[in-house]
Amino acid sequence: MIASHLLKWCLSIGLLLLIQSVVAKDLIFTSPPREKPEAGQKLYGPIATHLTKLLGQKVVYEHPKNWLNYQREMRNDKYDIVFDGPHFISWRMAHVDHEVLVKLPGKLGFFLVSGKTDNEILSTKDLVAKKICGISPPNLSTLSIIAAYQNPVQQPVIKGIKGGMRAVEKAFLNGDCRAAVFRDAFYKKKLAESTRDNVKIIYRSKPLPNQGISVSKRLSDRQKNLIVQSFTFGDGIKASSGLLRRFGGKAKKFQSATTSEYLGHNLLLEGVIFGW
Repeated sequence: MIASHLLKWCLSIGLLLLIQSVVAKDLIFTSPPREKPEAGQKLYGPIATHLTKLLGQKVVYEHPKNWLNYQREMRNDKYDIVFDGPHFISWRMAHVDHEVLVKLPGKLGFFLVSGKTDNEILSTKDLVAKKICGISPPNLSTLSIIAAYQNPVQQPVIKGIKGGMRAVEKAFLNGDCRAAVFRDAFYKKKLAESTRDNVKIIYRSKPLPNQGISVSKRLSDRQKNLIVQSFTFGDGIKASSGLLRRFGGKAKKFQSATTSEYLGHNLLLEGVIFGW
């Protein structure tokens, strides 16, 4: 009898310790490796600190080593809280049961342009086997343009550019490609006037919901609700101020996001040459 009670007591203690270890496990917050680790820590570190206080559970910011590392760890469902583009969010929703919570205001759309006097390049079909300059895939800008080509054989040659839209502009002006991909907002507000006057838009992508934050199934409903509340009208606004300045334009805070608006965008990443 005593042995039986002792065994039950040991099992209960063991179960309690197991539950505590699961609950106490750190949550991992990340974003694509678009900047150097030091810059990433400066940008996202304050958010991780805020989330730790908000959720009552340690949240650690982890900077991916590179895009391949980001892809592998995402596939392995390592990340708990992620800020990135709609195609990645959609992929996680479809494959690892992530839920999108908040998003930046506005839409993401992209223009494909060619030289105004280039009479050989008037539409997407004129770019078969020709070079276009764009930020290297899996960046959404280039993938959005590739989606216009149903037949992989007819796709243009992607000249991947590092350094953002300004670097894409420079490469195009240097004659490195016959067309270039720009975000619509960049084209309208930041592209040099002299460049804009000398190009024509030959394709406009379908606008997608903006970048947002998704979370894993390891977060409770209460924690999810706290994140939505904090980043839409609470202290999360201040904690994410650096992120908002870099990616949000004039946005002052995040907005609540719905599942339906992110469905299906994972197809930009799947079953294509430049996807995963």
